[in-house]
Amino acid sequence: MGMAYPKRQSKVKRKRKIGFRARMATKAGRKIMNNKRRVGRSLNVADK
Repeated sequence: MGMAYPKRQSKVKRKRKIGFRARMATKAGRKIMNNKRRVGRSLNVADK
């Protein structure tokens, strides 16, 4: 990368915060996932 850009979060931190497993860990997160499923989203979007 070379330069450090502002607000550049590491991929690992991002995954741990908003990844699939993080969402499934809490009740509210599971609610989010179920809402996305209901709309017809593919759920691994955050993993890309």
